[in-house]
Amino acid sequence: MSAKIIDGKAIAEEIRKEVKELTDNLKSSRGITPGLAFILVGNNPASELYVSSKAKACAEMGFYSITEKMPENTTESELLDRIKMFNNDSKIHGILVQLPLPKHINEIAVIECISPAKDVDGFTPVNVGRLVIGEKSFIPCTPGGIQVLIEKSGIDINGKHVVVIGRSNIVGKPVANLLLQKRKNANAIVTVAHTAARDISYFTRQADIIIAAMGKPEAITGEMLRPGVVVIDVGTNRILDPSKKSGYRLVGDVHFDSAKEVASAITPVPGGVGPMTIAMLMKNTYLAAAGEIY
Repeated sequence: MSAKIIDGKAIAEEIRKEVKELTDNLKSSRGITPGLAFILVGNNPASELYVSSKAKACAEMGFYSITEKMPENTTESELLDRIKMFNNDSKIHGILVQLPLPKHINEIAVIECISPAKDVDGFTPVNVGRLVIGEKSFIPCTPGGIQVLIEKSGIDINGKHVVVIGRSNIVGKPVANLLLQKRKNANAIVTVAHTAARDISYFTRQADIIIAAMGKPEAITGEMLRPGVVVIDVGTNRILDPSKKSGYRLVGDVHFDSAKEVASAITPVPGGVGPMTIAMLMKNTYLAAAGEIY
């Protein structure tokens, strides 16, 4: 058996097309252009690349966007003042502070400063709390993208055993909370496992659906999976590969070649979950501009 490959690029393109149509209608019917502010502190090349790709997506959607670059020595107070400025800017509907931040800045204080109504990342305590209790909220982009990937691949989540491997605030915890909600495209039995487990395969062999977000390259192999499992691989890890011009290649947290011989469906890396994250950011920004969350 060889698994169905879940094409995240194609599904993300569907979402982006839908958002573009909704945005065009929002502009023509209500005169509102979704606006997204990116704040980048320091000179992290990876962060600059991420922000650039998100700004490009904004342009494709017809959004207004602004990228605020601040030096490495920016104080926490200066950063909070800039966030407050965007909180009060009517042209801006979403605020994204690119992480990680320099060590002298308190990440929690920064996230808490963002208005929940403009928190298109879904990271503020208000939106996290609303997600947990099942109220309408901004859903963090990667977990939201995972749910849409599963749904659009025709995979039924209801009553299935989902094993989430990882407990980060960005993926593990929110996706677990999202999929156990008593609603359509959720209602799963969710187990959260992580690297502290003595034998992670004890959990993976019980799963109908595995969401791997542990940040360890190719840690989950085919022999650790139950036949017919659905594998959603969130990991993006660089490993050395002299055969590549760059000297490295990207792999997930799952060993793709062995897992695809056991799974019924699997996301590749790259081209699986990654494209969905930006697509869902665009969707959240549209929802903020349209006033559909707050």
